[in-house]
Amino acid sequence: MTSDSPIRTLVVDDEPLAIERLQILCAREPMIDLVGTASDGEAALRLIEALQPEMLLLDIAMPGLDGIGVAKAMEKAAHRPAIIFCTAFDQYAVTAFDLSATDYLLKPVAQDRLARAVSRVVERRREPADERPASEYAQEFWVPHRSEMIRVAAQDIDRIEAERDYMRLHLGQRSFLLHQTITELERRLDPANFIRLHRSTIVRRDRIARLSHDGMGVWHAVLTDEERIRIGRTYLPAARALMGR
Repeated sequence: MTSDSPIRTLVVDDEPLAIERLQILCAREPMIDLVGTASDGEAALRLIEALQPEMLLLDIAMPGLDGIGVAKAMEKAAHRPAIIFCTAFDQYAVTAFDLSATDYLLKPVAQDRLARAVSRVVERRREPADERPASEYAQEFWVPHRSEMIRVAAQDIDRIEAERDYMRLHLGQRSFLLHQTITELERRLDPANFIRLHRSTIVRRDRIARLSHDGMGVWHAVLTDEERIRIGRTYLPAARALMGR
């Protein structure tokens, strides 16, 4: 199997119309070789063992064994196909990321989004296994944007602010909402690159220009864009140590 040969693909979805739509989309992609379809998770596992596909187009909400269950089963499998989730729901994106899915497509799946997802599988297939980045921390996040899920690189995030049940990721003039707690998000970010300054704020370390004190016991971190972030008392020692103070 060469890196430029079509990708042997299995479609898994419990809705016949969804399978039919994906079959049509796959037929338009020269890098997809559709080898079969399954309508539930258990059938998917049997076909994966029999057909050895390189890629799954996998629904999540299915009766019985759902798509997340199929992906978890693949973690321990000797043969692990690339997984592209195709779902009507965006709330499973964090779980999908933790399962090392290649992409996360929202239904109805658009042709251009499928093409981009397939290109990611092709790129990863060309990488030697020992050159693929391995880290216990998140390198990127999936976030909802308009009618699709997009990837945000952790290295591009300037700061993160809590907004009720969501986290707002700030990237320059843009921002995106991620449904996750700040404690969980802090755990997933590399502490060498990010620091928590407040119970509701995380900042990229190299975005902090200086610390400022108002003379009344309140400290702020002044970012490179002059944005001022109040530092909570609990987090002040770490912030001062960062600036060598």
